[in-house]
Amino acid sequence: MLQLTKALNAWGTPGFNETLKHEIAHLNVDSLPLQQGLSQGSYTTGANLSVIVLSVSDEANFIRAKTGIFYTSIIAGCSCADDPTPISELTEYCEVLFDIDKKTAETTVTLLAD
Repeated sequence: MLQLTKALNAWGTPGFNETLKHEIAHLNVDSLPLQQGLSQGSYTTGANLSVIVLSVSDEANFIRAKTGIFYTSIIAGCSCADDPTPISELTEYCEVLFDIDKKTAETTVTLLAD
């Protein structure tokens, strides 16, 4: 399971948002729902990942952070020699909810619907 230990340790400090953004940006992209959040392209590597913190709330047992994530995708062609489709990067955006357990730092990640 995903753990955001640095964010949990920074909870209640002025640097929480920056720590959270940094920790999310350095996660393995496979642990984020970026592929499911695509709106323009057909594939993402998670390149050019940028995180913004939209809101944070203090719940009884967890910290709930709503974030916006910008990243890039491509429309994958067939890669044939005669394929006229150029590979270009597209900017993607999705909103993701992180629920960080206050005792263990175990974090659930949920893609939010538009």
